[in-house]
Amino acid sequence: MNFNKIKLHNIRKTLLRSTAAALCAVTISASAALSVSAATASTAASNAATSAGNAATSAVNGTVQSTTGTTDTTGSSQGSSDNQWPASPTISAGSAILIDADTGAILYEKDCHSRAYPASTTKIMTSLLAIENSSLDDVITFSKAAANSYKWDEANTGTREGEQFTMEQALYATLLKSANEVAYGIGEYIAGSIPAFSDMMNERARELGALNTHFNNPNGLSDTNHYTTAYDLAMIGRACFNNSTFMTISSSVNYSIPPTNKTAETRYFRQRHGMANSNGYQYEYFKGGKTGFTDESGYTLITFAQKDDMRLICVVFRESDDASRYVDSKALFDYGFNNFKKAPISSSDVSSLFNSSNYYNSKVFGNAGISFSMDSAYVDIPQSASITDIDISVSENSEASDNNYDFTADVSFNYGSHKVGTATLLVTTPKSDTKDTNLPYIQESTSSVVSQKNCLVINIWHVIIMIIAVLIIFEIIDTVHDNKMRKHRRRSYNRRRHR
Repeated sequence: MNFNKIKLHNIRKTLLRSTAAALCAVTISASAALSVSAATASTAASNAATSAGNAATSAVNGTVQSTTGTTDTTGSSQGSSDNQWPASPTISAGSAILIDADTGAILYEKDCHSRAYPASTTKIMTSLLAIENSSLDDVITFSKAAANSYKWDEANTGTREGEQFTMEQALYATLLKSANEVAYGIGEYIAGSIPAFSDMMNERARELGALNTHFNNPNGLSDTNHYTTAYDLAMIGRACFNNSTFMTISSSVNYSIPPTNKTAETRYFRQRHGMANSNGYQYEYFKGGKTGFTDESGYTLITFAQKDDMRLICVVFRESDDASRYVDSKALFDYGFNNFKKAPISSSDVSSLFNSSNYYNSKVFGNAGISFSMDSAYVDIPQSASITDIDISVSENSEASDNNYDFTADVSFNYGSHKVGTATLLVTTPKSDTKDTNLPYIQESTSSVVSQKNCLVINIWHVIIMIIAVLIIFEIIDTVHDNKMRKHRRRSYNRRRHR
C-alpha cells in the first residue's frame, strides 16, 4: 500500500511538471505568434501610404506590374521620337533657348546652361520685384548714389538727386529706356540698399527655377559676380509673361514722363526692342522683351511672343552685333510656331499606366484600387506627333504625404529625350485598402486615424514569470509533501521496530 501511494505521488508529480512545461511552451508559441502578427499588421497599416506611393511611382515611371509580366514604356519610342524632332535653324548666338511659357517645354537650346553676362536683360528681374513689392503710385525719391550711378555713355534719363518718380514712371524708364540710375533707385526703394536688393533678386530667381544665377546689381552693369544663363533668364521670363502689369509696360512702344520737381522738361521714351518697331526687325507676334549690351556681355535679348494659344520665350546671349540677336530670335520663334503644336493632356491620358497594376492583389490588401487626379496640362509636340507618343517620368523628389494616404508626384511628359510638359498628380488609395479580417488594425470609414480592433494583448514576459512562479509553488508543495512522507515513513518504521 505504501508502494502504491509512492507510485501515485510520483505519477502526479510527473504529470504536474509535464503539464506546466507544455503550458509554458504553448504560451510562448502563442505569444510569439501574436507579437509577429501584431508587428506585421502594424507595419502593413503604417506603410500603406508609402506602398501606395511606391506603386504610383512605378506606374507613373512607366513600369507597371501585370499578370503577364513587366512592361517598360519609358524608352520604347525614344529613338524614333528623337528622329522625328524637327530640324532646328542655325544661329550665331553663343547660347540660346526657346521655351513654351506655359508648359516650360524646351523647344530649342544651345549651351543654355553656360554662364553669361546678362547686361540690361537683368532689368526684367528688377522690374518684376518692384511690381510684386510696391504699388504703381508709390513715389521714389532718388538718392545721390542713385543719381550718380551711371556714366554719360550708358543708358539713362538724367535723373537728379532728390528727383521724384512714381513707381509706374520708374518702371517705364527701366524697361523702355533701360535707365541704369532708375533701376538703381528702384532697388534702393524696395530693399533699402543695393546689397539687400541683390539678395532679393537671387532668392526670387531661385524660386522661379534659376539654377546658375547670381545678381549683384539691379541694372546689369558688368560685374564678375553678376551672371546668369539663357535657361535661368527664361525661367524668370515665365513669371514676367504671367504678370499683366509687366507685360503692359514691356510691350509699350512709347511713353513720356511729364516735368518733375527737379526737371522742367518732358522726357520721351521709345521702345528699344527692335522687334516692336518698324525698323526691319518688327515681328507680328511680339508681346514684349528687353535688350542688353555691354562690352563684356555682347548683345543680349529676351523676347516674348504669342501666336494663337502658344506663348513662347526666346533668350539669346553673346551675340556679336545688334542685328544678329533679332535675326536669331525671329528664326527661333518661326521654328517654334511652325513646327510644334500645344496638345491638352488629362488624367484619362495617363490612367492606362495604372490599369494593369496588381500591386495590391494579395490576401492582406485585397484588390485595392488607385485613383488620381491631375489639373489640365498641355504638352508641346511636333506637328506630326500625337499624345500616344508621349512617355511619362516621375520626379525623384516625390513623396507620400502624411494625410489620407495621398501621394503627390511631379511628373514630366517626354517625347523621346525631350521634356515637352510637366504636371502634378495627386494619387489617392482607398481608405479600406486593408482587409479587416486579416489585420488587427483597421481604417475607420469616417476618420483617417488608424484604430485598433478588440483583441487580447499578452505580454510574453509576464506569462513566463507567472509560469515560473507556478513551478516554484509546485516544487515547494512537492518538497513539503516529500518531507511529510519521509517523517511518516520514519514514524511507521519506529513503531514496527518497538513492537
